[in-house]
Amino acid sequence: MKHAYFFGYGSLVNATTHDFTPVFTAKAKGWRRGWRYTPDRKVAYLTAIRDDSAEIDGLIAPVPDDNWEDLDHRERAYERHAAAHEITHEAEASEIAIYAIDPARMARPTQDHPILLSYLDVVIQGYLKVFGPEGVTHFAETTDGWHAPVLNDRENPIYPRARVLNDDERGMVDDMLARVGSQIFK
Repeated sequence: MKHAYFFGYGSLVNATTHDFTPVFTAKAKGWRRGWRYTPDRKVAYLTAIRDDSAEIDGLIAPVPDDNWEDLDHRERAYERHAAAHEITHEAEASEIAIYAIDPARMARPTQDHPILLSYLDVVIQGYLKVFGPEGVTHFAETTDGWHAPVLNDRENPIYPRARVLNDDERGMVDDMLARVGSQIFK
């Protein structure tokens, strides 16, 4: 039986943050990732941005009970876009959606609307587990907005699904942030 799926390209790649199963690796063609904030949230999150020349890695997961209403509520800062024709995968999916912030409602991160390090840690931990170190490098290369300030909230995470990273994972995140030139503040 085919189900409705959605494409995750950020924290949803970290399977320890949700109960959506089974998940399948996938690629979204015609999209890139970017750090943005929206009036719906105080801090910056990842969003998918249309870009015909780009392709991003992620996971697809089934919509629980094919109930889009509950998933739309979880992803309420985003709009749902039909994307089955843009996603390559190995699941039996009847439809696939990707969530993205409405371009008219997004803005680049600022000191008042930073990237949370606790959120980025979750994302990178997921990419490392699923796609390995090369996947983390590809993630950094296919995401824009690294100039944004990054709030170091590791000791007291603000992100509600924060995870503890081991020394190697923390080192990978910190090294990546240094390579892309991000500015970290407390």
